[in-house]
Amino acid sequence: MAVRMIDHLMQARQELRYQPTPKRVRARLGGATVVDTRDAVLVWEPRRVVPSYAVPISDVTGTLAEASDDSASELPVSLEEGGPPVIDPRTAFGFHTTAGTPMTVTAGAATGQVFRPAELDSMVILDFDGFDWLEEDEPIFGHPHDPFSRIDVRQSSTSIRIELDGRLVAKSARPLILFEFVLPARYYLPLADVVAALEPSPTSTVCAYKGHASHWSLVGGGDKGVDIAWSYEQPPLELGQIAGMVCFYQERVDVVLDGKAQIRPVTPWS
Repeated sequence: MAVRMIDHLMQARQELRYQPTPKRVRARLGGATVVDTRDAVLVWEPRRVVPSYAVPISDVTGTLAEASDDSASELPVSLEEGGPPVIDPRTAFGFHTTAGTPMTVTAGAATGQVFRPAELDSMVILDFDGFDWLEEDEPIFGHPHDPFSRIDVRQSSTSIRIELDGRLVAKSARPLILFEFVLPARYYLPLADVVAALEPSPTSTVCAYKGHASHWSLVGGGDKGVDIAWSYEQPPLELGQIAGMVCFYQERVDVVLDGKAQIRPVTPWS
């Protein structure tokens, strides 16, 4: 029987998943290296959509101790309208969906959260945000990359209009379309094709794949115009095409592609 691939993958998200990596992985805490290993594994707790690193306990050089409680509240989201709830990185590390033991690792005056899952008892998962990370000799941020996901950027002649409450915001026939598995296609437009006035927003976000994003708000757009678009000024080399281009949240504006109005997608950014 034919099965849609995303449905198959969503079934697997109910399980504790792991995948070994050949990369040398290091984690630093308060300036001290507390992990240096070539035996790390990527781990997805049930319903988590991005991986964390788990490492052998024997490769942790900081002081490990059981923690009384590292609980956190769940912030469930859906990757598609009507889809099953999943957990994205906005739910703090302390919320766990598999049995195990909350712990801490200490180096000098610095302490970070770790978790020892019962099904991977010889390893601990580290709170990514609580440490500084290196893969080989390059720093990483946001979260480890998912080796089963990819990003494609394609030049396009698709005609695209961006509107907000009937007001034309941007019009282009030369978008770069970024395709990222599960997420909606994203349309990156030259700044010259934005016809309405935008102003920089103080909002800044991080994507593990694309880097640090600055945001834009629509001048005179009121609350609906706040943070309606973003730009990556210095993306990694493999995504250098999108540098300085503007991408609008389809969740917050009205998009017309080749004359056809699009339904606003439902995502964690709606």
